[in-house]
Amino acid sequence: MAGTGVRAAVEWLASAAPDPGACRWAWERDPLRVALLPAGRRWDVLTVAGELGRVTLEVLTRLTGRPGPVLADSGCGRTGFFVPPGTVSHWMGTGVRGAGEGSWIAVPRPGRAAGGLRWLVPPDGSGTLTAPTTLETAMHEAAAVLRGWGG
Repeated sequence: MAGTGVRAAVEWLASAAPDPGACRWAWERDPLRVALLPAGRRWDVLTVAGELGRVTLEVLTRLTGRPGPVLADSGCGRTGFFVPPGTVSHWMGTGVRGAGEGSWIAVPRPGRAAGGLRWLVPPDGSGTLTAPTTLETAMHEAAAVLRGWGG
């Protein structure tokens, strides 16, 4: 990510923090630091495990060109897709974990990895999120690919 893009992404992510200035300051002081940010304000996050997350991202990229932010956690082998706030309360998918209002997520500074967390698709600062219906379609197609039913 180029300098202006990183700044815009940092601003967008930090805007969800209870104290955006403190979040920005912490990342400036230590770019490898993880910030805990509340879900449900600017975004919800839907996470899927293993290969389903990787293939879902491939399908999403083919469908949209560039999906909303996507975060990988190699420590637990999950992929998190940033979706509009309120999505988690209506999501009915099996094997999908949701972080919505009342949840907190750990995120690295855009352009950096921290521990096992890294951006597969970093935020661009515009607030672009993945539409839930598009994510659902991509997950179904990814599941079919993994079962050998499509491709």
